[in-house]
Amino acid sequence: MARHGGRGWHGRVLAAALGVTAVAAAASVWTAQAGPVEERPAGAGVSTRPSTPASGTDGAPVAVGIVHASDRGAQGVNITIDDGPDPVWTPQVLRVLRENGVKATFCMVGTQAQAHPDLVKAVVAAGHRLCDHTVSHDTTMDTKSDAYQSQQILDSERMITKASGGVRPLYYRAPGGAFTPYSRHLAASRGMRPLGWNVDSKDFELPGTDAIVATVKNEISNGPTLLFHDAGGERSQTVAALREILPWLKQQGYSFGFPVR
Repeated sequence: MARHGGRGWHGRVLAAALGVTAVAAAASVWTAQAGPVEERPAGAGVSTRPSTPASGTDGAPVAVGIVHASDRGAQGVNITIDDGPDPVWTPQVLRVLRENGVKATFCMVGTQAQAHPDLVKAVVAAGHRLCDHTVSHDTTMDTKSDAYQSQQILDSERMITKASGGVRPLYYRAPGGAFTPYSRHLAASRGMRPLGWNVDSKDFELPGTDAIVATVKNEISNGPTLLFHDAGGERSQTVAALREILPWLKQQGYSFGFPVR
């Protein structure tokens, strides 16, 4: 599972002003292929992980396993949008989704949601779902203490819920796929299904619109959950690629859904 090194743009947020503790200096931008996630055992000295996950929308406990499947079945796809919301790019992504009649899952960074509550509310009002993507997008989460992981996940959940006007995130996506057994159990106990991906569009690398489109077309057979970004840099290539990809997926017989809960 590849991860880009260096300091990510979220790691440069002035966390002290937000009352957030222990923001990692190593937070980094990322792309990562779906697949088995190497997980580290939970550390000592932290409260026992929850044993009874919260109930999902159907009343059943939320599973702790990393989900990829679509609630639309074998021909379903899940569009997931990470790292926002962003005042420039999120409205453009929302417009493309609306024009194509597509609902998506927005994996939001807590500080971004806190800074742009109007955009969080716009995402919810359009019928999309929310996902917790931590406070500072630290791709080394799986090397950190349980206390640190808890702070990153729970603080972000609170920020997103407050920004949305009370709508809670239904999923948790670890930055860079850095899940641990502890983080998965914690997320599930809060009613958030751990969320993976199957197709990384590589839009974060700014390879060009044609390359993003080609990656999705070539890799759609890998599975239903597609990864794009609406923040962390200039995202015009992503917007342009979505304008091509969404109609193409419809032409191939796919329908758009949400990750199963």
